[in-house]
Amino acid sequence: MNIHEYQAKALLRSYGAPVSDGRVVLKAEEAKTAAGELDGPLWVVKAQIHAGGRGKGKFKEPEAGEKGGVRLAKSVEEAETLAKQMLGRTLVTHQTGPVGKQVNRIYIEDGSDIARELYLALLVDRQSSRISFVASTEGGMDIEEVAAHTPEKIVSFSVDPASGLSDFHGRRVAFALGLEGNQVKQCVALVKTLYKAFTEKDMEMLEINPLIVMPDGNLKVLDAKISFDGNAIYRHADIAALRDETEEDPKELAASKFDLNYIALDGEIGCMVNGAGLAMATMDIIKLYGAEPANFLDVGGGATKEKVTEAFKIITSDPNVKGILVNIFGGIMRCDVIAEGVLAAVKEVGLKVPLVVRLEGTNVELGKEIIRNSGLNVIAGDNLADAAQKIVKAVKG
Repeated sequence: MNIHEYQAKALLRSYGAPVSDGRVVLKAEEAKTAAGELDGPLWVVKAQIHAGGRGKGKFKEPEAGEKGGVRLAKSVEEAETLAKQMLGRTLVTHQTGPVGKQVNRIYIEDGSDIARELYLALLVDRQSSRISFVASTEGGMDIEEVAAHTPEKIVSFSVDPASGLSDFHGRRVAFALGLEGNQVKQCVALVKTLYKAFTEKDMEMLEINPLIVMPDGNLKVLDAKISFDGNAIYRHADIAALRDETEEDPKELAASKFDLNYIALDGEIGCMVNGAGLAMATMDIIKLYGAEPANFLDVGGGATKEKVTEAFKIITSDPNVKGILVNIFGGIMRCDVIAEGVLAAVKEVGLKVPLVVRLEGTNVELGKEIIRNSGLNVIAGDNLADAAQKIVKAVKG
């Protein structure tokens, strides 16, 4: 689960991290009042979407102006004007793709003088199963570009959970960032703060880009991006309350409400599979035979008829889907339940694209009989390779 920048900063402020004072604005007419509550004399007006690269992004609508989603205002009146330009417009960045995202919230905060821009992040290292720090002197840039062209400018290390975080971890970050004097003490304190927030709130990633050094030598968190472990949200009602469903794919949102693991992709063949590993194999074999999967969808081992029906409805709601492959291996999941769910969904939403069904395992013959007697134009797959070839052929004509 992701949250907006202003929410991330409020959370970090509650832990004692140095961040600028700011106000969130939902309506343009609120912007002047919000800016007036801040010190100025410069204000930063920021579009709030769940994507990076806002400053370099472009709005689709010409009314929004030529500048990106992060702009400077020299008066409260200008802050209001900028908010009016951005609210309700579609911002396109390298992370949103060409579709872009609509800006429904604006964050106005005090401007900051910048002497240096640095990069600092915490994330879960899947290889070591530890929390890792990533630090670079190249803040304000896409860290992927730095990693590709100047990897020597990135320092990364993990924290041993047995010994936990120590001051030397903070000093290691400080030295990697080229800090000195009192800045080292500030960095050690900040690293402790971030690590505490990361572990207590079950974060998956905490990225500060940039972490700035101001002319007076003090550090400040100028931007923050946080994502949380979705499996741990039940432990944090305060974090769950920060969820902005307007930023999520409607299909993925609908799937989450039925406990379905769904991720939208760019292909043309919809997939409904039980088991993450089998789903990955199904996607791979579709690509092997010359097509692209439209989604990852795992209905799980204990899916009900209702869940299968909802899964089918989510797949067919994607206008890019030109064919559907149902691939079920019935261990815990029974093939007859899948068959009944597919039929119920087809009757409810209709079947306008080719459908290939491959069933194997518990009650497989009963499941096949249910489909055979349905009167639907369903193509049977003898095995995974056969099913994949048939759906690709049906889609490709």
